[in-house]
Amino acid sequence: MRILVTGTEGYLGSLLPPLLIERGHEVIGVDTGYYKVGWLYNGTEITAKTLNKDIRHITPEDVQGVDAIVHMADLSNDPTGQLAPHITYEINHKGSVRLAKLAKEAGVRRFVYMSSCSVYGVATEGDVTEESPVNPQTAYAECKTMVERDVKPLADDDFSPTFMRNATAFGASPRMRFDIVLNNLAGLAWTTKEIKMTSDGTPWRPLVHALDICKAIVCAVEAPRDIVHNQVFNVGDTANNYRVKEVAEIVAQVFPDCKLSFGTQGADNRSYRVSFEKINTVLPGFKCDWNAQRGAQQLYDLFSQIDMTEEVFLSRGFTRLKQLEYLIRTQQIDKDFFWSQK
Repeated sequence: MRILVTGTEGYLGSLLPPLLIERGHEVIGVDTGYYKVGWLYNGTEITAKTLNKDIRHITPEDVQGVDAIVHMADLSNDPTGQLAPHITYEINHKGSVRLAKLAKEAGVRRFVYMSSCSVYGVATEGDVTEESPVNPQTAYAECKTMVERDVKPLADDDFSPTFMRNATAFGASPRMRFDIVLNNLAGLAWTTKEIKMTSDGTPWRPLVHALDICKAIVCAVEAPRDIVHNQVFNVGDTANNYRVKEVAEIVAQVFPDCKLSFGTQGADNRSYRVSFEKINTVLPGFKCDWNAQRGAQQLYDLFSQIDMTEEVFLSRGFTRLKQLEYLIRTQQIDKDFFWSQK
């Protein structure tokens, strides 16, 4: 299968292409290159040939002859979304819907979209499922719901979209991110020997390892069409719903001599437990291989191997908001987040 993957120079995007290539697929990458500086370790022997292109500039010629698109490129996470909400909508919502329409017109048969469990926002009654009402609290999450809403009607006999609502990712990646909860806590534990939380850590979050997200994508791309056609899947494992304080406790246990303390501030209003029964029973071949304990141990082993420093942990390349603020401040990207022409 010829597969175009957007966001191949991102946290998940750097892990997925090697898995697809190893399974015999031809992979084309697309990435605008905001995060080229964020390279933590040499993690793979093979990768995809990547077009250096903003998804808003993808042309019909770019998707010609492609069998499937895995779309994961957007302005990632809530703080980044709040930095420039209007641009978040332009890229994450309009850019994604445009790409789906372009794909359909070009005869691309499958379109796997990376959505997020953040669409549930605040959920107070039990474990939410794919049928539960969405309640997005941020521009980032709202865009995810809007893409799902606008791409679903495009589905027909020739165009088959699938929507993957990922839990909060964690784990090692060559294009590392330290602005997601478990990775951030592990970095603090390694560099400062202390996790000092300002909140009480009571909100619920579902977690999923980056490699398990990639596994879900591979399964979705290769699954019989009728199983994944126009379907929404929560990506993760119900056993991997944690309170934030539990994640901190797990990390503190894995990292030796790490002090842990909690604050008294009220809980973040975003709190949700998610059911992952559908993906684990319906999608052939999918089952999570990782939990928070194993992921924390993976990061401890990696930090030991590369002798990670506090300077590396805090550097802008591993935090989406820092890097984008730097590109704006240095006028390397313009007000619309396109690369400036010098």
